[in-house]
Amino acid sequence: MKKYFLPITKIALVLVYLVIVAGALVRMTGSGMGCPDWPKCFGYYIPPTDEKELLFTPNRVYKKGMVIIKEETLLVAKTDFTTTATFSKEDWEQYTKHDYAIFNPSHTWVEYINRLFGALAGIACFASFIVSFWFWKTNKKLVLYTFIICFLMGFQAWLGKTVVDSVLNPVKITTHMLAAFLIVGLQLYLIFYFQKSQTKGYNYHSKFKSAIIVTLVLTLVQVVLGTAVREHVDTISETGLPKETWLQSPTLSFYIHRSFSILVTLAIAYLVYLNSKLKLGYTKIKFVVALVVFEILSGIAMYYFYFPFGSQTLHIVLSSLLFGFLFYLVLESFQSRKQLS
Repeated sequence: MKKYFLPITKIALVLVYLVIVAGALVRMTGSGMGCPDWPKCFGYYIPPTDEKELLFTPNRVYKKGMVIIKEETLLVAKTDFTTTATFSKEDWEQYTKHDYAIFNPSHTWVEYINRLFGALAGIACFASFIVSFWFWKTNKKLVLYTFIICFLMGFQAWLGKTVVDSVLNPVKITTHMLAAFLIVGLQLYLIFYFQKSQTKGYNYHSKFKSAIIVTLVLTLVQVVLGTAVREHVDTISETGLPKETWLQSPTLSFYIHRSFSILVTLAIAYLVYLNSKLKLGYTKIKFVVALVVFEILSGIAMYYFYFPFGSQTLHIVLSSLLFGFLFYLVLESFQSRKQLS
């Protein structure tokens, strides 16, 4: 079973990134409330495709927890029952987590797919945890790390519930994304741990190690600043105004985010300089450069070309990939120091 641990962990990492992609699509399409309840969607394991399914229907069997929309309110079935020809309030109770009661089929299915990827990622992480027990006698720390990842996946699911219950509170959305980054970091650590014997083609230098840590921190700060900008854009877009007006009167967070991107770019340029001058051999720095270039281009596209389709999603996904490569470089830097000693 030991031979399956690394492939399963890599699959789990890919699935977590797919969750990030799906989450970015949710943000881009404004589908965050596509499923107003959790973990089901309008009380269904497989969500409805037509609003008629959410309206009161005479002589229909309803299961406990199923949801209908009546008079712009979500009502939840108290028990299993079959309706009569007339609506009876005694069979229903009002959904009290929030008062959002809108059904949009495309939003519902975008959010449902996001949750589906989350469930698949959770299963893969749990499978990695189970397989890790084959290392119990030789490496108990491995079991601990996979357990922490499973715990964080559960925490992420709970965070997703609180995001919906709060009707997309921006602080909770930011926490949700940072928790995803933490999971990615732990999975990358596990993958690196298993492959570190294959990564001896780089040299240690204290300046590079310090610079890569600072760059990683700056990138995380930039991500947090970006969530504030996205929240402003989401608020404006919900008013129905055309895209050309979304950033006509940007908030201070936008200017800070834009200026901070220059600092991140300079930090990465310094990494490239050190890697080349000192001949350190960190080849993944090329991917970091490519990612930051495309990240900047996607930001320019959103501002100057009024949010072309997919640009917001691409921007978020690129930032998560940038974090992943920078974190892996941090691991390589620490490993090169151990090899030196």
